[in-house]
Amino acid sequence: MRWKGCLEHAWGKSFRTGCLKHVLRKESFKPLWRSIIKVLFGSKLSCLLPLAPVAAILVHLKLGHGWIFLCSLLAIGPLAERLGFVTEQLSVHTGSTIGGLLNATFGNATEMIISIFALRNGMIRVVQLSLLGSILSNMLLVLGCAFFFGGLAHPRKDQKFNKATALVSSGLLLMAVMGLLFPAALHSTHTELHVGSSELTLSRFSSCVMLLAYASYLFFQLKSHRELYADAEEDEGPTGESDEEEEECVLSFWGANLWLGILTVVISILSQYLVDAIQGASDSWDIPLAFISVIILPIVGNAAEHASAIMFALKDKLDISLGVAIGSSTQISMFLIPFCVVIGWIMGKPMDLNFQLFETATLFITVLVVAFMLQEGTSNYFKGLMLIFCYLIVGASFFVHIDSLDDSGNR
Repeated sequence: MRWKGCLEHAWGKSFRTGCLKHVLRKESFKPLWRSIIKVLFGSKLSCLLPLAPVAAILVHLKLGHGWIFLCSLLAIGPLAERLGFVTEQLSVHTGSTIGGLLNATFGNATEMIISIFALRNGMIRVVQLSLLGSILSNMLLVLGCAFFFGGLAHPRKDQKFNKATALVSSGLLLMAVMGLLFPAALHSTHTELHVGSSELTLSRFSSCVMLLAYASYLFFQLKSHRELYADAEEDEGPTGESDEEEEECVLSFWGANLWLGILTVVISILSQYLVDAIQGASDSWDIPLAFISVIILPIVGNAAEHASAIMFALKDKLDISLGVAIGSSTQISMFLIPFCVVIGWIMGKPMDLNFQLFETATLFITVLVVAFMLQEGTSNYFKGLMLIFCYLIVGASFFVHIDSLDDSGNR
């Protein structure tokens, strides 16, 4: 009996110890499962994530460029939105200044990754057209929808936004147009000092100047004139969300870095699939490559960003909507385009700022139209409707436009 009691006592102690370890082990996995659920299933667009492995299967089985392109493009959208969420989580741990730099760097990470893969494949024209399309869609479609739906939600008044910051962004966009205009004019008028090299040299010099100007703009925004952007920051809260939707920090510093790396790798793989299939998709769908690059790619790839701009406009927070639309356009034109020129320079690819006369004229007129819309510091549904109609005209123009360059950018 004593032996039996000792055995029961020992077994009971061992059982209790095992249960305790099991509970502790289960508790230790809670933050991990919480981060997985929050990152992978924290958005309504997460239902499109299964298309990522579908795209990989299609590539492995070689089942058609059109389907590969479509699945890759639809999967990149939610991944880009989740990348923005992880970046915001990381900025909570790094402070406002570093957080602002992170948002400026990863704000258009998807376009950057796609552009680098396209450059590596020598598809310079795809890089130029896709970046141009992102600028046009942000300035006309996204801003137009934000003005339109915001105006319908608040029909009895004109919505107001920070006029000073809008004018600063407009000035930067006009500078970007200048950077693109002179190489195109130099090429079109055949006035190059050294045919074939002066245009490229001018583009590389202008790109370095534009990158310096963008760095100065970040210092202006985050340090010297931070008070100009204070109202928008107060509305957004510390993580870039509105006060009503402010969420607690669910990712640790290292957890956010880990997810940042994972999402970047997955987006890179899908970007490679997309770039490899874009020409085949154009041929199989019988749609011009310029139309796919300028219209379809930016709309689908940035759907989450577009939706957030509209939602903030519905809440009468147009400063945030402008930060999404005009801020993204400024970042692409003043940072991403010259960055691609420099990366192409390093790779030995002749990437330049000559987007051709038709494309440069389209951008120039778009910037002028938007600058006029922003100069009063107010918006209404009619201004939004005009911007949307302008985008429809631009889309129709690229549908009937024949690009005179081949995929590698040769003239």
